[in-house]
Amino acid sequence: MPYGKSVKAPRCRAIISQTEAKTSPRKSDEASFYPVEFPSEGATLRGVLYVPVGRTRHAPAVVMAHGFSATIRGMVADKYAEIFQAAGFTVLLYDHRNFGASDGTPRQEINRWVQARGYRDAMNFLEGREEVDADRIAIWGDSASAAETLVVGAVDPRVRAVIAQVPACGDEPPPDDADGSRFAKLKTTLIHGNVLSVPGNTVGPLPVVSSDQLRAPSLLTPLTAFRWFIEYGGRFGTLWENWATVGRPAASVPFHPGLCAPHLKAPLLMMVAPSDEMPGASDSISRMVFDLVGGPKQFAEVDGGHFGLLYHPGQVFDQAAQRQRSFLEEQLL
Repeated sequence: MPYGKSVKAPRCRAIISQTEAKTSPRKSDEASFYPVEFPSEGATLRGVLYVPVGRTRHAPAVVMAHGFSATIRGMVADKYAEIFQAAGFTVLLYDHRNFGASDGTPRQEINRWVQARGYRDAMNFLEGREEVDADRIAIWGDSASAAETLVVGAVDPRVRAVIAQVPACGDEPPPDDADGSRFAKLKTTLIHGNVLSVPGNTVGPLPVVSSDQLRAPSLLTPLTAFRWFIEYGGRFGTLWENWATVGRPAASVPFHPGLCAPHLKAPLLMMVAPSDEMPGASDSISRMVFDLVGGPKQFAEVDGGHFGLLYHPGQVFDQAAQRQRSFLEEQLL
C-alpha cells in the first residue's frame, strides 16, 4: 500500500507519497526523508529513510521497527527516528512484514522469527546505500521488537549497538544453556531454518486490545494497552488494525532473548519499566536477561509503565529519547 500525503497535525509528521522520487531525498527546513522498500521473506517491506541534513554520505545508521502490531505512522517510533536523525544518523524505520504499509501474508500475523529476519534484511538493504556507513549500524526496538533486537544483535555481527526499550523477554526464565547448544540451534534456525507458523498452532485472530475482557477478550489485556493503541493507532492514516494473530513455528528451540544474551557483544542500552504491567514483558525477566549479557551494557529505568515512553509529547519520552541519543552518539559517532 503506498504512502499518501497527510495533512499537518499535532504529534503526526507528514510522510511523502511513494510516487515521488525515491532516489532523491525530499528537502525541508527540518530534515530529508523519503519512502523506501526492500525484500524480506518473499514480501516487500516498506518504510521511511531519514537522512541527516548536511550528511548524505556514509553516516552511521539506526534500523527501527515498532512493537506488537504497531505501525510506523504516527505511533511515536517516528518521533524517536527524528531525534536520531537530528543527531546525525541515517534512520530506516519500517513496518514489519504483514503489517501497515508492508506486504506479506497472512496479514496481521506476528511471527517473531520472521520479524527478526526483517531486521537482518533491513541491514542488507542499508549496506548498499551511500547514505550509510555499513560498519556502524545500530538496531532499535520497542516491546516485542525490542526482544527481537536482542536476538538479532547476538546472531548478526553487523550490529554495532542495540537499543531495547521495555523489551518483551517473556515471563519465564530462559532454559539452561551452559554449553551454548541451545543458542547455536536458535542461531541456525533463525538464519536457515523453517520458521513458518504451524497451522492450528496459532493464537487468534483476536483483537489486539479491548476494553471488555469478558465479552471481547484480546491479545493484550491491560487497560494501559487499550488506552495507548486506541489513542495512537486509532488516528486516521496510521494503517493500524485492531486485530492480530500470533504465529507459532515448529522450532526446536524457544525464541528467548535470554538464550542470546551471553552471546551479545554489541553495546546494549536496555530501558525497563519497573513493575511492567504488560504480560510477556516481566521486568524481572528483563533484568535477568540484562545480567546475562556478555558485552558492554547500560541499564535504565523509565517511569510510566510499559507505554510511558510512547506518549509524545511527554517528559518520559523526552528523557528516554535523550538517553538513547546519547548512547548512540557514544557508540557510533
